[in-house]
Amino acid sequence: MIAFAALLERLLFAQARTAKLALLRQYFAATPDPDRGIGLAALTGDLSFAAAKAGLIRELAAERTDPVLFALSYDFVGDLAETVALMWPARPANQAAPRLGEVEQTLRTAKKGEVKAILAAWLDASDASVRLALLKLITGGLRVGVSARLAMAALAEMSEGRASLAEIEETWHAVAPPYASLFAWIEGRGPRPSAGAAPVFRPLMLAHPLEEADIAALDPAAMRAEWKWDGIRVQLAAGPGGRRLFSRGAEDISAGFPEIIAAMEFHATLDGELLVMRDGAAAPFAELQQRLGRKAVTAKMQRDLPVAVCLYDMLFDGGEDLRALPFDARRARLEAWHATTRPARMQLSEMIAFPDLTHLAALRDGARAAGIEGLMLKRGDSPYEGGRTKGLWWKWKRDPLSVDAVLMYAQRGHGKRSSFYSDFTFGVWRADGALVPIGKAYFGFTDAELAFLDKYVRDNTVQRFGPVREVAPGLVLEIAFDAAQASPRHKSGVALRFPRIARIRTDKPAEEADRLESVLRLTSA
Repeated sequence: MIAFAALLERLLFAQARTAKLALLRQYFAATPDPDRGIGLAALTGDLSFAAAKAGLIRELAAERTDPVLFALSYDFVGDLAETVALMWPARPANQAAPRLGEVEQTLRTAKKGEVKAILAAWLDASDASVRLALLKLITGGLRVGVSARLAMAALAEMSEGRASLAEIEETWHAVAPPYASLFAWIEGRGPRPSAGAAPVFRPLMLAHPLEEADIAALDPAAMRAEWKWDGIRVQLAAGPGGRRLFSRGAEDISAGFPEIIAAMEFHATLDGELLVMRDGAAAPFAELQQRLGRKAVTAKMQRDLPVAVCLYDMLFDGGEDLRALPFDARRARLEAWHATTRPARMQLSEMIAFPDLTHLAALRDGARAAGIEGLMLKRGDSPYEGGRTKGLWWKWKRDPLSVDAVLMYAQRGHGKRSSFYSDFTFGVWRADGALVPIGKAYFGFTDAELAFLDKYVRDNTVQRFGPVREVAPGLVLEIAFDAAQASPRHKSGVALRFPRIARIRTDKPAEEADRLESVLRLTSA
């Protein structure tokens, strides 16, 4: 745990991607099995402990600390694990801090009633940094700026050419913690792990945002156009070894969408967009959002929020790898396959004919009315390459909407932002003069603007609700967002899609912020 704690602390303060990669490589190279594999699983979100949760940590804190002091400290720090790690009154112990592999094995095999005493003993034997790492490991809230793909990139660099990032991504679902066979392959001590017939994730091809400077260089005759739907990108992998539905981040989301899995009666790997669909029309993203992140769904939810996939591309047809073929050839294969297979809950993405880019620009401008994010432009001769290769695929999203809203509440962030109020709830004026919240934003501002906002929150707090502060209505924020959707679950009746702070409007009085009726009109914009 000592080495893992040091890694987390250094990752937290490492800003550059290259610095994080170097730290990960060093850790994986210097740490023995199985500890490094458990650390890798923790960093990539593949580690969880059913018997040790946040409630248990609160119980331990209540037994060892003054409840009033703990409440005040928790309010100031804003993070449960960090508060307990700093406040824990360790007792003399004749044991060393546990090894990472020991933690994983013990918590996996211990009975529920034994976990509290085990965890207390570990906390007693550890210093504050190890306590923090241990508690973050248990709660699953590492938040050190490391994605699964970044960890895999570090493994690719560590392999010194033996394994590419794409190969590691394709192998990932063939291995499991503590990844002994994966490390053996990367270090040249064993063969590449094989998934056999099991369905595995293939790295998705991504698009670059189309900027004004890029438009002039486009050759319309070479490009193909499709709608960019407002759902989530998914990959469908099915064959003799099973069926899986993956998110764009390679997370297996099969359990949350059993009706899609049931429809995958084929042997292929497909790329598409998951949407809530009714009568052939896509519903707003807010409806799909109600089904995301669930391990299981009820029959009622499946009826009320029926999902389907709009198919974009075909990576494998049976065991044949099509990714090296040009897009036009893959599209022809996909159309022929779909006509023959006719899978339920799946339709082909429409190909849009256009004479020139001016025509496409007009279609893009009208995308909002149809509930579509914009357009995708793809070179007809482009192979399917994992990652974001510039010049092959472009995303041309509609322009964002904006609203002037009033800052209402603030909450501390996590990780390196845990000392700052960085999660902001904002609202607009209702007809009766009340402020009603319409969303929350936690990005879009610079470090200097964050410091300003944090100070403003501290200087203008009128009430506290645990870690949340209510702010006097005085600061206007210009909020950019992609869409406004009617939402009976919100007090205001509206929910914003991808809200972010575009500007701090210190020049505008709070009473001149937008009205709710103006925002509600945007739900049909």
